[in-house]
This record gives sequence, structure tokens and C-alpha cells, in this order.
Amino acid sequence: MRSPVRVGALVPLTRPGWAEAGRHLLAGLELAVSEVNDAGGIVGRPLELVVRDTAADPQRATAAVDELSALGVAALSGEYHSVVARTAAARADAVGLPFLCSSAVIDALTEQPTEWVARLPPPQSDGWRAYADFLRGAGHTRIAVATQPSAYWASGARVLRDSLAPRGGTVTELDMSALTPAAVCDALVGHRATALLLLVGHPEPAVPIVRSVRRDQRLAEIMIGAPAGQPEFTEWAELLGDDGAGVPFLRYLPERLSPLGARVGSALRRRLAEAPSFVAFEGYDTIAVLADVLRSHGTDRRRIAGSWPRVAVEGTRGQIRFTRTPGSSVWQWAGPPIQVVDRDPAAPDRFRILHTG
Repeated sequence: MRSPVRVGALVPLTRPGWAEAGRHLLAGLELAVSEVNDAGGIVGRPLELVVRDTAADPQRATAAVDELSALGVAALSGEYHSVVARTAAARADAVGLPFLCSSAVIDALTEQPTEWVARLPPPQSDGWRAYADFLRGAGHTRIAVATQPSAYWASGARVLRDSLAPRGGTVTELDMSALTPAAVCDALVGHRATALLLLVGHPEPAVPIVRSVRRDQRLAEIMIGAPAGQPEFTEWAELLGDDGAGVPFLRYLPERLSPLGARVGSALRRRLAEAPSFVAFEGYDTIAVLADVLRSHGTDRRRIAGSWPRVAVEGTRGQIRFTRTPGSSVWQWAGPPIQVVDRDPAAPDRFRILHTG
């Protein structure tokens, strides 16, 4: 057998990483690799995924990039957590390793422009502006955000504030390093907020906050939102039950899947034994792009990085092409779909599309 073409994958598989998101991301990556190999591999060579668990730890990600580079991978894929992906992208740029980021959205993925990094999900500012549009359309102008110290959460809060302020909206930050869930309820009443957004980790402290707010009769009319997508995964519904329904969040799927998307969705459902999240589709599309690049341009790292502007791949969620969008330091898929959805209170296993970006 000819030697494999190896691709590195960074995935959060253990706590404090969001392990369920990591499991879905890995399922998408692995499904696409198996299909590439069933179709003859990369010009007759098998494609091999070399997986490293980041556990949401930037230092582990940096070490993994160095290890994978030394192992001779042709390219790097994956990562869900934005802060981790940013560290991985900086290291990949430094060592000259092409990195296709699967699922992290923070705008400043690298501090300086780089030719080595491309990204599939939309920049955070695009998605969170769409979420702000949804809030305005739903009549919410007094917004409270329960937040924790993080570049990702701070960036999200800034996008919301900048989007809502010109039309009279206010965004009040509630520091969850200083407040209990009960104190959050008191603050919401005091600020007369009509919406509370969870810019915090899952399950802690997101789940206790939701439980506390849902049980406070003073807050019966308040909307709880989770722009980062916590309700997408089954763990949310398992922990919160009916309390977890009606919580709008961002996801990156089209209103209707293409035939390719529907076929892949069925295969992912069988692999995961549950409905696939948008993160699983992101994983599949990552390998679809890299396999096309490897077939066309070979395994030389510099040639792979130089191919980003020539990519034209039919993904599960649309045609994937990379451009340099204004203000972006990396190659960016400019056309990923953006939705605001929630779990239907009448049937929490069903999602309702509330807004499209």
C-alpha cells in the first residue's frame, strides 16, 4: 500500500472543552475521510486523519500543532473553540502549516494577515450582527448579557452593542465571576431587561442560570438567548428539558439541504446515533475542501496554502470559495448560511427557524 496522506485534526474531546461539539466535529471529519478513501483516496494514496484532543486548552493546541507538523501532516484541520483556534492559527502560520479552521468564528483568528490559514464558518461579527437584527425585529432593546472573561465573549458583546446602540438599544453586562444565578435574576429585574443572552460556558454556568430565570415569576416574559449555540446539542435538552426550549441561537445551516447535504446528514445521523449538528457538517466540509486541494495541488504545504483562492468545492451547505473579506486576516468562505433558530417549546426535538442572516 502506498504511504498515506496525513491531515492533522484539532478537536476538543474532553473537559473543559465542549466535548459534545468535538464529537460532532470529529464525526464529520471521519465520515468525509472514509468517503474519500472509498473513492480511491488522494490519487491512490489513503487519506489518514491524525487527531489530537485540545480540551479547549490553547497551550495543548500549540503543542499539538508542533507535534503534527513534525509528524509530516500535509495540512491541519478542525477546532471548535475560538480562543484555541486563534492560538493554533498563530502557530500554524509560524511553522508554515496550512490550517483550514472548521468551526471557530472569532474575527481576529490571526493578529497579522497570513496566507496559511483559511476558515469555513462566518466571522463572529457577521453571525452576531444577524442575531442583533433578530433581537431588533423581535422588539428587544433592553438586553442583558451574562458573561465571563474571554476574548470570544467580549468580542460578541461588542458586536451586539455596536449593532443595537445606533437604534436605541442598550446592552448591560452581568459579570458571572461575581454573580450567582439568583443575583442575575435580581439584576434583570433592576435593569428592566427584556432579553438575557448567555455569553458563558456550558453546562456551567449556563444551565443554572436558565433554571433560575425560568423559575423566577418576575421574569416570566423575558427571552433567554444563546448566540454561541449551546442549545444545538442534545446535552442541553437532556439537562434542561422544557426549560431549554425557546432559547434562540446561531447555527450555520441552509434552510433546505442540497441532495449532498441530505445524504451526508443521513450518514452522520447513523454515525452519531442522533441528529447531526451544524458542527458535524462543518467537519465534513473541511475534509471535502482539503481532499480537493490535495488531489489538485499535491502535498507540498506551500502549494496547499497558495491554493485557497482557487478552491471551488460543492459542500454540504453550498458552494465553497475563499476570499479576502474586508478586515479579515485569513482566507474566508464568504457564503456560509446563517440562521437564528430555537427548540420548539411544543416539541423540543424540533428546531424552528426564526431569522436568516
